[in-house]
Amino acid sequence: MTKLGLTGKALPGPPTASGRAWLFDAALWTVLAGAGAWEFRSALEPSAVRDLVVPFLVLAAAVPGSRRWPGAAVFAVNGLCALGLTDESDPANAYAVALGAMTYLLGARVRAGRVALVVLASCLFVDLAVCVVLGQGAIRWFYAVTMLPVALLVPWLVGRYQQARRALVSDGWRLARSLEEEQRFVAERARLRERTRIAADMHDSLGHVLSLIALRAGALELSPELSGRDRDDVAELRRTVSEAVDHLRETVTVLRDGPDADLEGSSVESVEELLDRARASGVAAELVREGDSPSLSPLVGHAVYRVVQESLTNATKHAPGSAVRVRIAHADGRTEVGVTNSAPSAVPSPGRTPGNRGLAGLRERVGALGGVLHAGPFERGFRVTAVMPDRVGAAPLGGAVPAAPGDGAESARRMRYARREVRLRFAVAFVAPAALAVTVLPSAGYLAYQLATCILRPADYAAIQVGQERAEFARLLPPRGYRYPSDAARAVPRPDGSVCTFYRSNGNLLDQVDLYRLCFSDGRLIAKDVIPGDPV
Repeated sequence: MTKLGLTGKALPGPPTASGRAWLFDAALWTVLAGAGAWEFRSALEPSAVRDLVVPFLVLAAAVPGSRRWPGAAVFAVNGLCALGLTDESDPANAYAVALGAMTYLLGARVRAGRVALVVLASCLFVDLAVCVVLGQGAIRWFYAVTMLPVALLVPWLVGRYQQARRALVSDGWRLARSLEEEQRFVAERARLRERTRIAADMHDSLGHVLSLIALRAGALELSPELSGRDRDDVAELRRTVSEAVDHLRETVTVLRDGPDADLEGSSVESVEELLDRARASGVAAELVREGDSPSLSPLVGHAVYRVVQESLTNATKHAPGSAVRVRIAHADGRTEVGVTNSAPSAVPSPGRTPGNRGLAGLRERVGALGGVLHAGPFERGFRVTAVMPDRVGAAPLGGAVPAAPGDGAESARRMRYARREVRLRFAVAFVAPAALAVTVLPSAGYLAYQLATCILRPADYAAIQVGQERAEFARLLPPRGYRYPSDAARAVPRPDGSVCTFYRSNGNLLDQVDLYRLCFSDGRLIAKDVIPGDPV
């Protein structure tokens, strides 16, 4: 699909697509020009310049031009249809098909609906203006208010639908690629976190054991019971273990080097110890535990610690001097952690840039465990609340805590947008034809009814004789006379003092027909005439 710039003009496609574009344009021009040539063969009074040369040149410019100026292409082809309204033999021409093709391309290529509607309304205005200026008859008005609006509106709506469908598919693939990239990013972060945990385990367990070995080797080296050779071997063992400890420390440093190096502490610390350190730093922190403390999953226990730690960090950074209350409650197989800080008693230090990366990370961590997290203002202060199952793999607790504003996933946001767009497109696709049906179709139907009920069959016309009383052949006459004879038909001389009524000779609604004129004087038929080929 051709891309569009901000001005509504189509942007040039990649060089690899130009050949296919010209092939499509050539095929489309061939089809539309072929339809015009076929119509030319069956025309009653054909004009090579008007019916072939001019339309072919217009199509040759409009078809490729619709890629860059689709609105101008529609306007140009609509001019061919307006030219058909001036035809004395038949207002309909094959270029209504070309108009439908151009309006379809307009809908498929232009995203701005208002611009397209202005173009379509302008085309319809031109068609009606031609009928007004030339004083055309009812049949041409019928064609201008029914056939041409259908050719303008319906293909455009189909094109809009195709454009929306392609955009939905394209957005779906783009979202899929984005999710794949996000999945790879999450996997990479998990790998880095695992490296950090491995480093911590190596430091806390293996490093500790090696240090003990080195310490025991050093003590054994001083034993008086060892011989000189044994003491040298023990000293070599102690040096080897010390070197292994140093190498291990270097390896751990390399493993822990990265953006996630500080996210996992190497030492295991309880919430009580964390708050003790905060109080030693001057933070008024209070801890309240409710319920019997269950055996929490290590991941859940660490998440509880991280919620308290991040909340304390935010309180000291953004609300210095505030009192912090930590509440940890256990009930019904879940753990709720609430950290509330009061209003700050001091102004935050300048130069700090508030952010929500820590809370976003907490929200991801808690959500991965099947819990929910909410953070927001509370009684002039701030509160962070997290609810998690005690064991990983338990039923998620979605809905336990109201979600924070803006917490919706990108996919959910795009789904809401897509649904809103679908509703809007459906409304446009439904309301526009409905409005056309309400305003145009009743009048068109009434006109067709009038034309169909003023037909005098040729056999009945032949049976009527001049000099008969109207009552004698009234049963042969249609319910009403034809109300829209052309000026040429009205100009045919009639007997003095007579009143003439016109009737159509057949039911053809879009072609010229012969008119029958019956002239009466004092209820008696005094003249009957056939006016051939009235171009209504």
